Amino acid sequence: MNRKKPTKIALTKPMPLSRWQEWKKIFPLLGIILLLFSGAACLRIFLTSQKHTQIGGPYALVNGQGQIVTQAAFGGHYTLLYFGYTHCVDICPLTLATVSAALDELGKRGESIIPVFISVDPERDTPKVLQDYVERFSPRIVGLTGSEAQLQSVVKAFHVSARRQAPNGSGYLIDHSSLLYFMDGQNHLVGMIPVDASAHQIASELRRLLPPS
Repeated sequence: MNRKKPTKIALTKPMPLSRWQEWKKIFPLLGIILLLFSGAACLRIFLTSQKHTQIGGPYALVNGQGQIVTQAAFGGHYTLLYFGYTHCVDICPLTLATVSAALDELGKRGESIIPVFISVDPERDTPKVLQDYVERFSPRIVGLTGSEAQLQSVVKAFHVSARRQAPNGSGYLIDHSSLLYFMDGQNHLVGMIPVDASAHQIASELRRLLPPS
């Protein structure tokens, strides 16, 4: 009688202690990254799910020439609002460049849209600083700033989050939400566009939201 050879059971080698310790250090970092991404996604879902009447409102801010500008100054024109600040290292300059390219792609249809950059950093973004900044991207962009009180009312109306980080050697950065707010000629919200969209995607969305020509 042939006897069957006993089946060998492969045992998984335990993870070396040093590697396990490395993973224990990485787990908290991964948790923080996931929390940040989920927080940003939840904020976007919350904002885009809100009724249009709950987002936006009147404002009175200061342009690059030191003049008071209200929403009435853009009456009859669509505006594309973005909240940021001039010391932003990546998202703000990329967004302004992308918006400029999107409006160029729209051609004549884009002429009815005024891009507006509203600062969330009144301490550093004086009218002159803001004007010099937006002109780097396009002469069409209107930069608006103001006092802390003036800006806070606008930030609240548009449900924008802006929180200053602890200062470092080169100053401070500001964590802020990033969305494009497309307003009609009566300063009513038409739609919101995520800033991680490409210039072509933004142009396509604006074309969809504009009335037929």
